[in-house]
Amino acid sequence: MLTWHVLGTVRMTPGGHDLTPTAPKVRQTLALLLARRNTFVPVTAFVEELWPERPPRSATGVVQTYAYQLRKTLQGDGRGPADGGPLITRPQGYLLNVEHGECDAAEFTTLTTKGRAALAAGDHATAADLLGRALALWDGPPFADVPQGPALQGHALLLEELHLQARELRIEADLRLGRHRQLVGELKELACAHPLHEWFQGTLIIALQRCGRRSEALQVYQRLRERLRDELGLDPSPGLQRIRQHVLTDQISLADLGLLPR
Repeated sequence: MLTWHVLGTVRMTPGGHDLTPTAPKVRQTLALLLARRNTFVPVTAFVEELWPERPPRSATGVVQTYAYQLRKTLQGDGRGPADGGPLITRPQGYLLNVEHGECDAAEFTTLTTKGRAALAAGDHATAADLLGRALALWDGPPFADVPQGPALQGHALLLEELHLQARELRIEADLRLGRHRQLVGELKELACAHPLHEWFQGTLIIALQRCGRRSEALQVYQRLRERLRDELGLDPSPGLQRIRQHVLTDQISLADLGLLPR
């Protein structure tokens, strides 16, 4: 059962009970522990995260207070004795012990890794299922309701990039299963949100062509070419240019996915 949540709002729900602290900096402390789960986090890292510019003189003591509050909340739920529980005190720092299957971010990574392997092995149905389950764990941007210092900002960017990659993999699996018609709406949304992302643009072109919508496919290519030239002074990649030629000659196939940059 998931206990720790960071894909969206930060929450801790041991035993199904929401015990998330309300104080912003205590939640930020919890978020950093979750970002570095099962790893020792020194007090100095908390100070740099909570007060990146001007930490107070009492910063170390304040961090210790936040950790005490978290531990007390967890122990109040019967998670362990005074010297036990998931939050472990070490000299000059802390470690949050998160078991397998308890954290949504860890579960997302596990499912995505398995989905990627299934796709590489040609098991497209399993890949689509695993990647769909991974993406379903997302409830918004990582650490959505928590102030973010440099460490959390960096980790959130990493998770967002992994999320984008998981969507690419799941879309590829669905395309290889012949679900191009169901994908057009999602791909249009992604192409609009990422107008210079050639993989999304190219995949939309392939899906539209396979739906018999050649003129729309060519319009997507033309918009991308104009935007690349206007904003970056570049042309579409050679792979995308070949895909356009395949649209014109009605030779699009799923093999064209291999022409797209990643």
